[in-house]
Amino acid sequence: MSGSSLSKTALLFASLSLAGSAALAAPASPFIAMAGSWSGGGVISTTDGQHEQLRCRAAYDVAGNGEQLRLNLTCASASYKFDLASEVEYRGGAISGAWTEASRNASGTLSGRAAGDHVEAAARGDSFSANLSLTTRGGRQTVSIQPQGGSITSVSLALNRR
Repeated sequence: MSGSSLSKTALLFASLSLAGSAALAAPASPFIAMAGSWSGGGVISTTDGQHEQLRCRAAYDVAGNGEQLRLNLTCASASYKFDLASEVEYRGGAISGAWTEASRNASGTLSGRAAGDHVEAAARGDSFSANLSLTTRGGRQTVSIQPQGGSITSVSLALNRR
C-alpha cells in the first residue's frame, strides 16, 4: 500500500470513528436553549369561563453542561399572581426536580421527558397538580399549563428572550 493510500485509509478510519462517537453521544439538553431572561404574556382561564391577560418574567439559569436548570417565573393578572421557582435535572431524556410557589406556600415534585426543543412534564404537590408543555424555538417560548382541580383550567404563555 502506498503512503498516499495509507494516509487516505487512516483519514477514512478517523472520520468513521468520529462519526460513530458522535452518534453514541448523549442527546443535547433542551435546557441549553432556555438559558437567559424571558418576558411576555398570556391568558389564564377559569372554570367559570373567565379569561384574564397575564404578564410574565422568567429567568433560566443553566449549569452542568445543560444538565441542571433553575427557573424563576413570575406572572400576574388583575386577579392572580404566582411566583414559581424550580430546580430540574436532565438525564438522557428524563427530567426530574422540585418546585415551589411562594404566594401560596405550595411545593412539590416535577418529572417528565424532554427532547429537542420540547419538554413535557407533570408537577405534583399536596395541594396542586398540573401537566406542563414547553417549547423553545430560537428567541420564542410557548408554555401551556393544565392544572387539575381548582378554579384555574389553563394557563397559556408566549415568552420572548430579552
